[in-house]
Amino acid sequence: MSRIPLCRALIEDEELQAVEAVLKSGWLTHGPKNIEFENLFASYLGVKHAIAMNSCTSALFLAVVANNIKGDVLLPSFTFVASANAIVTAGARPVFADISYDDCNIDASLLEKALTPHTEALMVVHYAGQCCDMRAISEFARKHKLLLIEDSAETIGGTYEGKMSGNWGIGCFSFFPTKNITTGEGGMFTTNDDTLAEHVRALIGHGIKKTTAERVSEGKAWYREASYPGYNFRLSNILATLGVEQMKKLDNMNSLRRQHSAYLIDKLKDVSEISTPVEKPGRQHVYQMFTIKVRKPGSRDGLVRYLKEREIEASVHFDPPVHLHAAYKDVCKAVLPVTETVSSSIVTLPMFPQLTKKELDTIACAIKDYFSAG
Repeated sequence: MSRIPLCRALIEDEELQAVEAVLKSGWLTHGPKNIEFENLFASYLGVKHAIAMNSCTSALFLAVVANNIKGDVLLPSFTFVASANAIVTAGARPVFADISYDDCNIDASLLEKALTPHTEALMVVHYAGQCCDMRAISEFARKHKLLLIEDSAETIGGTYEGKMSGNWGIGCFSFFPTKNITTGEGGMFTTNDDTLAEHVRALIGHGIKKTTAERVSEGKAWYREASYPGYNFRLSNILATLGVEQMKKLDNMNSLRRQHSAYLIDKLKDVSEISTPVEKPGRQHVYQMFTIKVRKPGSRDGLVRYLKEREIEASVHFDPPVHLHAAYKDVCKAVLPVTETVSSSIVTLPMFPQLTKKELDTIACAIKDYFSAG
């Protein structure tokens, strides 16, 4: 049996041919494919504006900067450090809240407790492909007049009560190769606010409101006036081309992720030493990651090592949680018992559309063998 990777991007002839066509066109930087990708993404989510950029981190950063957030931002510590980094580098302060054990998402019932006199925004992180409790969270944000930011890096196509992630507040998405669609590197910013969208579009291109394509069409390609200081967060026309082709396959790829996950959950249902993912009522999980939790304290690392010995690329997302990183230990003194329990017990198993039944069986059998031997 060959090695089973943690993830494998689904890149096929359509992507290769589309990228070749763009390379031959000579238009390599921000261009027509960006607009096509953005339109497809906005239509899919049901939002007015989708703005492609170089990373989800840039989208998160701009969500804070473009709204002039300088106070506290509530967020979970159980996330990739980029979520907190975007807040700090934008000039605001992260305040960490605990999560729910079953879905690993921020616990809406604890947000009131985490609120400070300086809280200006709430950044939720939809974990592993499942939306947070967005009804309760949206009501909390409205009650306290907080800007709502959705870190949807892991939940492209996930829904809560039929509404897509990234359509409840400002949506921030990642197209890293492990995600539900990929452009290699890349991100998307979504909003229904016309003024905010115009501001962010300028910010990603050095503060210049008109794109190269727009200036070319006006016959003054050289005239680049900055409306405000900005950044170079643009996505290239080449990578946007990948995004266009990936969007055409998104629903099918998510369907395969759901099928594989249901199969694994069934195969592992009798393994009492672990708990498998739970899809909460009213939500559609798109399984960007398939994670299990090991019930016995201290036994998680042994399972990860055993799976790797069996040529199964397991990993952990996320250990340590952000509030225990050296960079954040003194930023926000948080007591987060559920976060620390989950962080020390969670295991990420391989999950991608091309997984075969044989590979899924191999993963399940290895887990059963590990616990039967111990």
